[in-house]
Amino acid sequence: MASRQQVQSLTEETICPICLDFFADPVMLECDHNFCRSCITQCWEKKEINSCPECREEFPEINLRINRALANLAEKARQIKLNPKEKESKLHCEKHQEELKLFCETDKKLICLICRDSREHRDHRFLPFDEAVEIYKDQLKSSFDSLTEKKSAVLETEQKQKLKISEVREQSSSLQTHITSEFTKMHQILTEKEQRLLRDLREEEERILEPMEKKLREIQENLNSIEEKLSKLQKQMEQKDELIFLKEEACWERRISDEDHKLSVSAAVLSIGKYKDLLQYRAWKEMLNFINPGKSLYINFSDCKSSCEETKLAPRVPD
Repeated sequence: MASRQQVQSLTEETICPICLDFFADPVMLECDHNFCRSCITQCWEKKEINSCPECREEFPEINLRINRALANLAEKARQIKLNPKEKESKLHCEKHQEELKLFCETDKKLICLICRDSREHRDHRFLPFDEAVEIYKDQLKSSFDSLTEKKSAVLETEQKQKLKISEVREQSSSLQTHITSEFTKMHQILTEKEQRLLRDLREEEERILEPMEKKLREIQENLNSIEEKLSKLQKQMEQKDELIFLKEEACWERRISDEDHKLSVSAAVLSIGKYKDLLQYRAWKEMLNFINPGKSLYINFSDCKSSCEETKLAPRVPD
């Protein structure tokens, strides 16, 4: 009859690492590790890449080899475990082959009556098998109940912590929306101010340039007239006939005298101060009319005041 150690060794070799039971239809992978066919199939169904559960080696293709020898060995181990005689032998001392009737509280192990009287267990405390089972079951139940209560308390604490985290996240999301909204309003105010100033600048530019461009056209027309007369005078100077020369010369002299008049330059400048000086301050001042402070808002105008003092302007704080 197989010894207990032999049975245990045989049992360990015939246990599937996945289901922890005797192999059923065992198959071998390319890495030489064995598993139940159904176990490895179900394991791979949950993964994108097929790999060995023990050594983690990956397999691009499924190649399962039937291990008939291991299947026979697993069946024999199953029969030995189910054998009543073998099952009964587990309740006997390995050293003395006597029935295990006592529990050594000192060494925390089952012993037979011969072990109790041996030098190894001298002065140790013993309990009957059934009484030891009852005592330790009660202790385990007490520990189980205590851990159950702790688990409930931890679960409650976990829920509270999750609630606090959720509250912070919701608050953060709300504040992000608020910040975006408020800055959108300020961007809109600044954009409108920018567009208004640009429009005023374009209108002022057109208003100033209109008479100046009109004067420029007048100057250019006068210039064209002079150039035309110069051309004619040049031809007159080249006239060979003296009679014709004197006749035309008298007309030219009178005409030039009649049309002679002075031209002036039209000048004007843009309102530079309106579009350049303290532009940021005036835009900020205009934004104050749109600010609606909350109850907890504290506005410190010290920085504004110092900036205004540098530009020799007193700050105006809205009512």
